[in-house]
Amino acid sequence: MKSIGEVAARFGLPAHVLRYWEAEGLLAPARAGAGRRYTDADLRRVAAILVAKEAGFELADIRTMLSARSAAGRAAMAARQRDRLRARIAWAQAALELLEGDCLHDDLMTCPHFQHLLDRQLERS
Repeated sequence: MKSIGEVAARFGLPAHVLRYWEAEGLLAPARAGAGRRYTDADLRRVAAILVAKEAGFELADIRTMLSARSAAGRAAMAARQRDRLRARIAWAQAALELLEGDCLHDDLMTCPHFQHLLDRQLERS
């Protein structure tokens, strides 16, 4: 069993984050008096939360993911996350495309690469 300070240090988190995740229903460490005690299963759950956060999941979806008892129970949440991820990828692709233009024109509006991006936007609108 580990204390909140030990768990926070292991994962490089402030202790208040672990308390917040507990308040949000993501963690349920055992209590020893006023202190929290974390088991190996709790450590794996913290790791799962961090993996999901790195993938862009919101806390509510992480809670659903961790509490669902079947793959079917996670299906709607997974579909929402896929949609959000596709939107983030599209945004990143558009940003990368703009930056890869390396336009040498003093006036951006005369840059052929930028003009191409503008034409595509006008076609979509």
